[in-house]
Amino acid sequence: MSFVARRRVRFAHVDAAGIVFYPRYFEMLNASVEDFFAKHVGVDFATLHLKRGLAVPTVKLDVDFVTPSRLGDFLAFHLTVERVGGSSLHLAVEVRCDEEVRLRAAVVIVCMAMATGRSRPWPDDVRQAF
Repeated sequence: MSFVARRRVRFAHVDAAGIVFYPRYFEMLNASVEDFFAKHVGVDFATLHLKRGLAVPTVKLDVDFVTPSRLGDFLAFHLTVERVGGSSLHLAVEVRCDEEVRLRAAVVIVCMAMATGRSRPWPDDVRQAF
């Protein structure tokens, strides 16, 4: 089962060619991961960072840009948990506009203790939600 976050392509996302400038996809992807944690996992980033002292940095990102997206498009970011490691989470991401695939990505994030900057195991409640 996939978690789906929807994003509209805004003027700030496009370049002079009128298509999404690739770093903006990464910002939308990060926002989708944040939504995944808040809505699916049940722990928003404010709680994770400010109360629990945990961060979830991206440590690996492999992306295929399939078809350009344009101003006004509605994109659906489908996030699927592929694997949960001790401190890592592997996500498969497919971005679609209607049924047309725009982007595919493999994302690895890790659970990190903010105080030390080192990885640590996922808390039990977070692991269960994955």
